[in-house]
Amino acid sequence: MDNYLTTNRANWNARVPIHVDSDFYDVDSFKANGRSVLRPFEVAEVGDVSGRRLVHLQCHLGLDTLSWARLGAEVTGLDFSDAAIDQARAIAADCGIPARFVTADVYDAVGALGETYDIIYTGLGALVWLPELTHWAEVAAALLKPGGFLYLSEFHPFPQVLDEETGTMVTYDYFDRGPHVWEEPYTYTGGRLIESYTSVQFQHGIGDVVSSLAAAGLRVDFLHEHDHTLFRRFPTMSGDRTGYRLPEGTPRIPLMYSLRASAG
Repeated sequence: MDNYLTTNRANWNARVPIHVDSDFYDVDSFKANGRSVLRPFEVAEVGDVSGRRLVHLQCHLGLDTLSWARLGAEVTGLDFSDAAIDQARAIAADCGIPARFVTADVYDAVGALGETYDIIYTGLGALVWLPELTHWAEVAAALLKPGGFLYLSEFHPFPQVLDEETGTMVTYDYFDRGPHVWEEPYTYTGGRLIESYTSVQFQHGIGDVVSSLAAAGLRVDFLHEHDHTLFRRFPTMSGDRTGYRLPEGTPRIPLMYSLRASAG
């Protein structure tokens, strides 16, 4: 636990060259074709971003960040991986998109950014890297202009309690927050890590997220749960990267969620 940040930063720095070259991110087509990697429900729920200042916390390579810029936002991305931020800056330059990218841990974002924003965006798979959400929510509140909002889309914690094969039996403890230490030589893009493949992750329930935002003085406008996800979470699922679902006729469970919380 004492070294979680150092361990995770090394892990993500090692992932960066693999991710940049992967078919999963397909950086070349992102630069060439002007495409967006945002999910349709995200664009619909956030609404018009034209002329609005948006910061993407835990932005990795910045493809989501730059996708918001292509929709008209003035964007900043922040990530603790210096290797990821170097790539994000290079991709932005190759795309001709004005964007600011800053290297910092999310808990240090207020001082590192020195600005406030209309919109905070944080995307899928971000919260598992944070040991606690109280400070995270306080950072979000401090970064928002009056009337601004945080928008979060995340993988739902409920599937984490189910068995890996069928997704039908409760096997794991929903209230086990971690830390969980993983030794994974492959990333989610399929590439193999030859070093720094240890990571430390944490689980957060829906109540943890909502309560932390409320305690920071933000007003939760909505919490939407979704019956699809972006990878084959269980072998019985079918679909593609736009959405994997359980077989038709199977009782549905929440697989992702999205939330908006506004500043006063």
